[in-house]
Amino acid sequence: MSSLVLLHGLGANGRVWDAWPQPRFAPDLAGHGSAAAFPAYTFGSMAAAVAETIPVRRNVVIVGHSLGGVVALELAGGRYGIEVERVIALGVKVNWSTDDLVRAGALAQKPVAWFDTREDAAARFLKVSGLQGLVDPNHPVVDHGLTEADGRWRLAMDPGAFGVGAPDMAKLIAASKAEVILARGERDPMNTDDELHELHDQVVTLPGLGHNAHVEDPGALSIR
Repeated sequence: MSSLVLLHGLGANGRVWDAWPQPRFAPDLAGHGSAAAFPAYTFGSMAAAVAETIPVRRNVVIVGHSLGGVVALELAGGRYGIEVERVIALGVKVNWSTDDLVRAGALAQKPVAWFDTREDAAARFLKVSGLQGLVDPNHPVVDHGLTEADGRWRLAMDPGAFGVGAPDMAKLIAASKAEVILARGERDPMNTDDELHELHDQVVTLPGLGHNAHVEDPGALSIR
């Protein structure tokens, strides 16, 4: 029997998967939620940190959203002591321009922003995570994504995580020892069907859904 591991996207945290069926394991990626921040971020270092927390070592199915999809593919390469049998990488941005990387690098250099109210911090979290309009500001994913100190609030996310860079998706897919499925919401602006089909022959498009398809419709991806 397979064990299901769910990996969130940039800016979110493991509580984003709360509506998904049990049993499953949904850790925080490095620099998110309650996970430790790193001096610098790579897909390999983030995968290694996740591997240390996964409670089983074999027959693992990983669903990863966006950044989490890249980390899932990294884990599927077999270098972290986890035997992954299938990866579903959802909503991964596969083409990065120079401007995209410059913007991400600039965000990674920004100091932590503090807010006078939880309401303002929650609004910022929802925007950064792409969950604005999809989850209530009082949802547990928001609480887990905020930190309070001396009556002020900040995002739990380390801004440095924005600097993780662009994945070499062709290399990651070729190196995977697991079955790989690339998935996207039909309305996801982060990628296109053509881009995914150029990379891989197993592509699933989820009708009517956007970048956070796993939140919009937790039942859209059938995991067997």
